[in-house]
Amino acid sequence: MTALELARRGARVVLACRSRERGEAAAFDLRQESGNNEVIFMALDLASLASVRAFATAFLSSEPRLDILIHNAGISSCGRTREPFNLLLRVNHIGPFLLTHLLLPRLKICTPSRVVVVSSAAHRRGRLDFTRLDRPVVGWRQELRAYADSKLANVLFARELATQLEGTGVTCYAAHPGPVNSELFLRHVPRWLRPLLRPLAWLVLRAPRGGAQTPLYCALQEGIEPLSGRYFANCHVEEVPPAARDDRAAHRLWEASKRLAGLEPAEDAESDEEPQPEDPGAPSSLSSPHPEEPMASEPYPSPQSSPDLSKVTRRILIKAEPEPQAS
Repeated sequence: MTALELARRGARVVLACRSRERGEAAAFDLRQESGNNEVIFMALDLASLASVRAFATAFLSSEPRLDILIHNAGISSCGRTREPFNLLLRVNHIGPFLLTHLLLPRLKICTPSRVVVVSSAAHRRGRLDFTRLDRPVVGWRQELRAYADSKLANVLFARELATQLEGTGVTCYAAHPGPVNSELFLRHVPRWLRPLLRPLAWLVLRAPRGGAQTPLYCALQEGIEPLSGRYFANCHVEEVPPAARDDRAAHRLWEASKRLAGLEPAEDAESDEEPQPEDPGAPSSLSSPHPEEPMASEPYPSPQSSPDLSKVTRRILIKAEPEPQAS
């Protein structure tokens, strides 16, 4: 629904998906439903760092602009896949971290630009253990813990990214879509129990359209630039627990993520460069990366007042949810 709404507003949308068949089908459906032919598919497997690098190279060579990067992909279970690393952390955090890093020079050229990291309320249960950050996950109990840890990593990543990008014109936000009725919800449930829970899910969980509202708000709403690095839920800033606003832990995670992503010092220096924007006179407002005010309960203007993208030419990268793992 996030990609559909952006396409309806006239944006050029790039769907980055693991499955070519599903990705191309989704792009076709979005073009048909939105009436916007500027929706394309590009292959990306977040579990593979080589795939992330290949995608970034292809994107940078074919797309002259990147105004909004939305990390909307995620898994909650490893299924039958067994990897020598923490697959949940790789797909939910390390892959997006590397991709953001590789695309930062383009984001800086296209300022004002934004990065939206879709997180979850599960981050409140997360507790990062840096001594075993990338150890393989085995069993459903470890998967639940690893999922919560990866969502905490999302929130800390947005916080540290805001600090790293302060003054560049690139802002970033962590967004909680709320409990959404999707396949992700049922992946931890035994197959025999899923038919019984599906009707309940329709009653108590949000439809995908409702789940898209907060990520869209963070991507489009004017005037939230001073809140870069903050966590949003229900289109409001929401306070997070101490573990999710620990700046030392956020910086430690940043350094550990660079190592796990295989970033070389030269690549790190390249992303720190600040190329001049195409239009130096373009307005851009940015203050502190994650101010403590306003309070979490204070609302911001409705997403309906967000800018009409049909009036401008924009390249927006949407990372669609990867193909579900076998279970």
